[in-house]
Amino acid sequence: MEETISLKEIFEVIKKRIGLIIAFVIGAAVIAAVLSFFVLTPTYENSSQFLVNQENTGQQGQQFTSTDIRTNVELINTYNVIITSPVILEDVATELDLDMSSTELANKIQVQSAEQSQVVTVTATDEDPQLAMDIANTTVQIFQDKIPEIMSVDNVTILSEAELSENPSPVAPNPMLNIAIAIVLGGMIGVGLAFLLSYMDNTIKTEEDIEKLLEVPVLGVITHIEDKDIRMEQPRQIPNKARRRDFDGAQKESV
Repeated sequence: MEETISLKEIFEVIKKRIGLIIAFVIGAAVIAAVLSFFVLTPTYENSSQFLVNQENTGQQGQQFTSTDIRTNVELINTYNVIITSPVILEDVATELDLDMSSTELANKIQVQSAEQSQVVTVTATDEDPQLAMDIANTTVQIFQDKIPEIMSVDNVTILSEAELSENPSPVAPNPMLNIAIAIVLGGMIGVGLAFLLSYMDNTIKTEEDIEKLLEVPVLGVITHIEDKDIRMEQPRQIPNKARRRDFDGAQKESV
């Protein structure tokens, strides 16, 4: 019984404040749309891939063992750290003539590799699609050139370079996703505010409020009548002919 009453009260609060909730939903969606389309700067990303393999020893027909592949996979974690280190990114900034530090450049680069895979993907993100492509390609190229000096190994092969499409699409912001999230958040805020207002409203409006507050039964209710609900009774109108007949009869009797 308590659950039924609670659910009923919840629906009553939502029904009472439905206008407020809808206003928050629409307002949040409009704000998200304006920010996504007119305020936030779109960003683009591009990727380059390289393969971590065994050093070419010049022996034809050499077979890779599982130990060799596992060793290369373990080296990838080390390579991921080296790629975003200043020793690589400082050269990238110099090569591209970028006015940013290695830390700022590292924030634009993501290095990923699938589990148990020897392929590493370097993804660069920037507001300029051309610069995003250049950062990805230059980072991989400089890493390939410097890794023999750093670790005395030569097992990095570039698989694919980043390319710029004719009509690049931004990866952020995502207007539809932002609007959907804003609608959900707006609805949650609207519902929460509706229940807060209902909780803070301690005025007595119904007979049930009196019984709940005073814990006594209601014996009677005085109905409030508006002025427009009162209908004045009009006096009875006597037809002119009847009044004339009564008047003539009164004259005859007086004569």
